[in-house]
Amino acid sequence: MISEMWCSTIELFSSVNLLCMAVFLSIVYYLTMSTYDKWSKLNVPYVKPVPLFGNSMKMVLKMEHPLDFFGRIYNQFPDAKLCGFYQMTTPFLMIRDPELINAMMVKDFSYFTDHGFDTDPSVNLMASSLFMLNGDRWRTMRQKLSPGFTSGKLKDTHDQIKVCIDQLMNVFEENLKVSDHFELRELIGNFSTDVIGMSAFGLKLDTIKNGNTDFRMFGKKIFQADYKQLFVQAMLLFSPKLALALKLKQFPEDAANFYESMFRDVLEYRDKNNVVRNDVTQTLIQARKDLVKNNDGDEPTSEDKWTEMDIIGNAVLMFVAGAETVSITICFCLYQLALNKDIQDRLREEIVMAKAKNGGELNNDFLINLHYMNMVLEEISRKYAITMIIFRRATKNYQVPGTSLVIEKGQKITIPVYSIHNDPKYYPDPDTFDPERFSTEEKAKRRNGTYLPFGDGPRLCIGKRLAELEMKLVLSKILLKYEVFPCEKTEIPLNIRGPGSIVSPKNGIWLSFKPIATN
Repeated sequence: MISEMWCSTIELFSSVNLLCMAVFLSIVYYLTMSTYDKWSKLNVPYVKPVPLFGNSMKMVLKMEHPLDFFGRIYNQFPDAKLCGFYQMTTPFLMIRDPELINAMMVKDFSYFTDHGFDTDPSVNLMASSLFMLNGDRWRTMRQKLSPGFTSGKLKDTHDQIKVCIDQLMNVFEENLKVSDHFELRELIGNFSTDVIGMSAFGLKLDTIKNGNTDFRMFGKKIFQADYKQLFVQAMLLFSPKLALALKLKQFPEDAANFYESMFRDVLEYRDKNNVVRNDVTQTLIQARKDLVKNNDGDEPTSEDKWTEMDIIGNAVLMFVAGAETVSITICFCLYQLALNKDIQDRLREEIVMAKAKNGGELNNDFLINLHYMNMVLEEISRKYAITMIIFRRATKNYQVPGTSLVIEKGQKITIPVYSIHNDPKYYPDPDTFDPERFSTEEKAKRRNGTYLPFGDGPRLCIGKRLAELEMKLVLSKILLKYEVFPCEKTEIPLNIRGPGSIVSPKNGIWLSFKPIATN
C-alpha cells in the first residue's frame, strides 16, 4: 500500500514538473517569437529570424563583426527604401533610401529626436550624456554645451594642441633612431588622449611620454567590450526592462568608477578654486550652475531634476569619444597617404603654400586655406565611417512619404552609414581612395543623406569642429617633417574589424617615416 502511494506521489511530482517545464518553455517561446511577425504584417521586406537571436546570432556569439552584420542586412535588399530585421527579439527598421534618411534627420527631425537607448545613470555612466539623452532633456543639455564648441572658443585650443604635437614629434624622432618604421595606432591614441585632456579639461596627462596611463587604458576598455559587457548588450536587446531591473552595468565598473571620480574632482576643483579657462570644462561648470544648482528653466519634477551625474556623464563622453574616434581617423589618413604618394605630395604642397602665405604660422588663417586637406579628410571619413550605424527612435507616428507605411511611435531605427558610404550607387569604385569625390563640383552633385560621418541635422556631432581642428594641425606637422611610406609590416588591405562596435584597425597600422631634408 505504501509502495503504491509512493509511486503515485512520484508520478504526480513528475507530472507537475513536466507541466511546469512545458509552461516555462511555452513562455520562453512566446517571448522569443512574439515580435517576429511585425514586418510581415506591415509588408516590409525583412530577413527571416531564428528563435531568440533574431538575425544577430553570429554577432552576439562574436562570430560576425557588427560591420558585416549591418552590411549583410543592407545588401540583402538593394532596391528597397527600407527593410526590417531583428536584433535578438527587438524589431529594427533599417533606412536605406538617402531621401528618407535626410527627411528623418533634418526636415522631419521632430519625429525622430531620440537615439532610443534604454538606460539610466545607475547602470551607465554616460546615460545622461548628449549621445544618450532624449527629448527635452537632450535639447536643454545641447543648448547648455554648444557654446563650448564655437569656432571662437576653439581658437584658444590651438596652443594646447601644438604642445601635444611637439611631444608627438619628439617620440617620432626617438622611434626613428631605432627603426624607420613603427606602429601608429597606440602612439596616435596616446596623442589624442593628451589633446582632449589638455584642450578640453586642462589636464596634463603626458600619455605620449608615459604610454598606457589609466585614462588611455580605461578609455580602450569602454570601447572594447568584454564577454560580460557583450552579455549585458544581448540582454538589453532581448529584454531592456529586465536588464535595467537587474541593474546590469553597461560599462566595466572599474572604468566607470575611475572616470566618475576623476571628472568629479576636476569640476569641483575648478569651481571651488575659481579656476577659469576658456574651454569645455568651463562650459560644463556653467551648465552645472544653471541646471544642478540653480534649477534653470521650468521647475523640474523629481524624475526630471538635473544631478551631478548629468554633468559628469557628458564630461566622460567628450573625453572618451573625442580621444578614440579622432585618433583612429588620423591613423587611417596616414595609412592612405602612405599608399597614395601622389595625394600625399599634393597635400604637402598645399600645406607648405598655406604656411608660407601666413608667415610660417599654423594659425586659424592657415587652416582656412587647407581646401585639399578638407577633401582628404572627407574622403577618409567616407571610406572609414567609424560610427558605422546611426540609431534613432520614432518619438511619434510617422507616415513614410509616398507609401502607406506608418512608422509607429517607439520604433527603433538604424541608418547604415558605413554601407551607404561604400555603396557604388553613390560612390563609384568605393574601395579606391579618391579625395576628388569631395571637390566643390562633385559635392554639388551628390544626394543629401549619402554622407553622414558626423550625423546630420540638430543631432550633428557637437565635437565636429574640435576633431577637425586637431586632425588638420597634427597632419600638417607630420607631413611638413616626414614623407610617409608603407613598410614590410603594413597590412594591405587593412583589416578594419577591430574590437568593439566601431570601425578600427584590428592589427594596428605600421608605416615608415622618412625625414624631409630642409635647406
